[in-house]
Amino acid sequence: MVRPYDPVLDARDPGWRDEFCVPRWGELPDQGRGSAEAPGAAYPDIAYFAGNSLGLQPQATRAALDLELDRWEQWGVEGQLEGPRPWKDYHDGLKGPAGRLVGASPDEVVIMNSLTVNLHMLMATFYRPQGRRTKILMEHLVFPSDGYAIASQVEWHGLDPRDHVVRLRPRPGEDVLRIDDVIAAIHDLGDELQQVIFSGVNYLTGEWMDMPAITSAAHEVGAVSGWDLAHAAGNVPLALHDWDVDWATWCSYKYLNSGPGAMAGAFIHERYASDRHRHRLAGWWGTDADIRFEMRETFDPPATADAWQVSNPSIFSMSPVETSLRIFDRIGMAALRQRSLRLTGYLRELFTEVIDGVGTDAMSIVTPADPARHGAQLSVRFATDIKRLAATLRDEDGVVTDTRNPDIIRFAPVPLYSSYLDCWRAADALARRLA
Repeated sequence: MVRPYDPVLDARDPGWRDEFCVPRWGELPDQGRGSAEAPGAAYPDIAYFAGNSLGLQPQATRAALDLELDRWEQWGVEGQLEGPRPWKDYHDGLKGPAGRLVGASPDEVVIMNSLTVNLHMLMATFYRPQGRRTKILMEHLVFPSDGYAIASQVEWHGLDPRDHVVRLRPRPGEDVLRIDDVIAAIHDLGDELQQVIFSGVNYLTGEWMDMPAITSAAHEVGAVSGWDLAHAAGNVPLALHDWDVDWATWCSYKYLNSGPGAMAGAFIHERYASDRHRHRLAGWWGTDADIRFEMRETFDPPATADAWQVSNPSIFSMSPVETSLRIFDRIGMAALRQRSLRLTGYLRELFTEVIDGVGTDAMSIVTPADPARHGAQLSVRFATDIKRLAATLRDEDGVVTDTRNPDIIRFAPVPLYSSYLDCWRAADALARRLA
């Protein structure tokens, strides 16, 4: 059993749920299986905890997309160069809010491509193995696409990933990395280390890495510091410029609520972005905007992160990103972080009550308890069949989560739209299902 739900919690700390499209009970396939007796039928909305996989749609997204569709319908190619918001300059409007989101100047960020494409683009610039300095240090428990990209980049240089990629594991019997072990590994590799590439927040465990400390340690041994911020951007406060991060990339479809496959973002520190002669993979959209449509033979990039663009970006993908960034810009990461700590802390308290009833062998929380080491995610290990449990939570209780084999279910109480009632429903459902 868990404590009763207290409506005062949501009345006092409502968040911004009314700005988002929250799926309704019964709208998901198989939900309730036609039974009005399903516990989830008592609530109009589902309790959505999968924002770390795909964020919910902002209410303003459809109108913003319709505006660009109307321009295309009515203006055709003239929309590229004319009107109040020419498409050729569209991405410029995203740089300010994107920079504020990750703690960077507008010239250090660019919205482009997808996350793994950006990993390749940035590693093409920053992974330059020479002599002894060839190795990359990364997490062992990394999202697979990162591992594929990093290994293929190493192979591109004629090297064997088995010899030149070091994947750091947690200590035996532990689920998350200790910062001291990461720092020690960096110093142990020393002048063999070319680059450290970590996740800002680990996708599986929800652990928020000590980005300033890891970046500083990498620089102490002469290595580059790169970051995958897929689960960090829009989730935890970032200060990439001040932390002296060399490069980073993030997706926009999780905490940034920009839609399936939304365009990603990239950060290149100004000491590199301002270097027009820096090695990069080039394309026409990376030329200086003032001369881009002159179709010159030589590549002439601006002294900004825009130089890493290669192709004309999709307006229909950038529009939802801009809609979301406006929300973050208006509310601010400081306010979101405070509500995130309150919501996630409340969910952890409720889950602890469930664990007290069912035992740690049946259920345990993997994500660190220290607020400085987590964002809006609790990764929970279960002894039961997680696929069946997650399906029951969704179809009968109206609680949407996601699973990670072999035994983890992730719960993300997103501060923009999750409620205390959502958290209580998740805990109450688990208490009933695990009893």
